[in-house]
Amino acid sequence: MSVYWRPIPEEGGGLRLAGGWLRFSRVERLERGGVPPRILLADAAPPEVLAALTAPRAAVMGVTLDQPSVMGIVNATPDSFSDGGSYDGTTHGRALIAEGADLLDIGGESTRPGAEDVTEADEIARTAPVIAALRASAPISIDTRKAGVAQAALAAGAGLVNDVSGFDFDAGLARVVADAGVPVCLMHAQGVPATMQDDPHYDDVLLDVYDALAARIARAEAAGIPRARILVDPGIGFGKTLDHNLTILARIGLFHALGCGILLGVSRKRFIGQVANQPDARGRMPGTLAVTLASVGQGVQMHRVHDVAAAVQGLALWRAVTERTTG
Repeated sequence: MSVYWRPIPEEGGGLRLAGGWLRFSRVERLERGGVPPRILLADAAPPEVLAALTAPRAAVMGVTLDQPSVMGIVNATPDSFSDGGSYDGTTHGRALIAEGADLLDIGGESTRPGAEDVTEADEIARTAPVIAALRASAPISIDTRKAGVAQAALAAGAGLVNDVSGFDFDAGLARVVADAGVPVCLMHAQGVPATMQDDPHYDDVLLDVYDALAARIARAEAAGIPRARILVDPGIGFGKTLDHNLTILARIGLFHALGCGILLGVSRKRFIGQVANQPDARGRMPGTLAVTLASVGQGVQMHRVHDVAAAVQGLALWRAVTERTTG
């Protein structure tokens, strides 16, 4: 793609963004090759782009995308960068539900920078029992790159597959998702966890990630997964430097033009520590909340976080304030 269109949210705009809480009347036109961005009236964008920007997004396991939602992270691993080994997965999941999580994302393989692969059998043993124990309490997502793990998770009660490789790691995962008729989140990552932070490079990180996600969506559709069942995640921290991460976040609303809901995972990540001078991942909740609310201001619908209570409280205050300005 050579021309890209980002909606500019503004109070009183004439068009509703993705059927959600924001409106826009202008767009930013972006191009490759050093062409300066231009702010134009929304009708300058092609009709198919405006259709993608304005179409309401389908609910995910009953979680609507017309308001921000909170996905609680349950790491059933001994080596997560943030909290691996610190919790019993089932107990932790129940605690996050009590804190107000709309859904849970359960993973059995660390994808922190430098992490090694986990066998399929070990990943299933870590995740399937936790999913089975929590399935009646909240919608469940399985965080996996592997078809066999996804099959076991879906059998245990998961209803969403969250693949950080965007179907790059295991070609069979697309068929599992299509056959099960469940939604999927396709994330962008450059490289694999073991090496992804070894000097990542892009021509234009924002546009390169956009094009890569567009290609992943096309591949999913070819496998029989309709766009209405696809979420996208730009993959903050996955094969990206501090500058790459901030560049994506500054214009994250661009990804609405893909016509999918957006999931964002920034919780406790290294770039927050770099900006805030906070080396302890557990001390990065304030920075996580700041980035979360900034992305809500660009219409990002689903937020994957460790600190559910803080995110829920922050969003409650955001709603209270915005209702005064828009009501």
